[in-house]
Amino acid sequence: MTEAPEILTRDDGGTIAYYRIEGKPPGVVFLTGFKSDMTGSKALALEDACRQRGQAFLRFDYTGHGQSSGAFEDGTIGQWADDAILALDELSEGPQVLVGSSMGGWIMLLAALARPDRVAGLVGTAAAPDFTEDLMLRELTPEQIEQIETQGFTEIPNCYDEEPYKITKALLDDGRNHLLLGAKIPLDCPVRLIHGDKDADVPWQTSLRIAEALRSGDVETLLVKNGDHRLSEPHDLDRLCRTVVRLLDQL
Repeated sequence: MTEAPEILTRDDGGTIAYYRIEGKPPGVVFLTGFKSDMTGSKALALEDACRQRGQAFLRFDYTGHGQSSGAFEDGTIGQWADDAILALDELSEGPQVLVGSSMGGWIMLLAALARPDRVAGLVGTAAAPDFTEDLMLRELTPEQIEQIETQGFTEIPNCYDEEPYKITKALLDDGRNHLLLGAKIPLDCPVRLIHGDKDADVPWQTSLRIAEALRSGDVETLLVKNGDHRLSEPHDLDRLCRTVVRLLDQL
């Protein structure tokens, strides 16, 4: 039986569910993707790798995700970034390596910009900064855009789940306030980016754009032949863990 998560209560009364293991620094914090949660294979593989090394590790659910409070459709990029910053502040100590999957790659960059002194390194897998503007908005039909304007949301198919994504005007409007790829990203920590060349959701060129935008001179991009968006096969999980461990050993 899985142990129940611990709970962090925000000032507004909302709750963030999390699992944490104590260990040596730098710690590792896993940031999940859009409508994903902390029980996914990447989070659990990294937790096992950190436990074997005696490394501190944290995984948690954003507002409206998994076992945290709130409704998914009420969430925004800014809210989820605030959740990550709160988790970093309240649930970790010392330097941390942030590992972001898909949308989590956007969240890790926003959290690192908010707490640069706490972030020792970044690892993105299919990282998707600016996806609300660059990807989602461009895929919407004129009818869907009209629905967003008139009723505040539209629904789009979800190839990972039977339930469609509810895309809100608030999500798109807020995302516009957190765009990163149109300017230099003033971060100087080492960054590792992994992306599949057959990613049907986030183009692999996005990782090259991130690398180009980062001020850091220590950025490596790994393009995975025939890799999909999830990169969750056993060999993909091994690659992710190796990448994180090598970065930890460098720090």
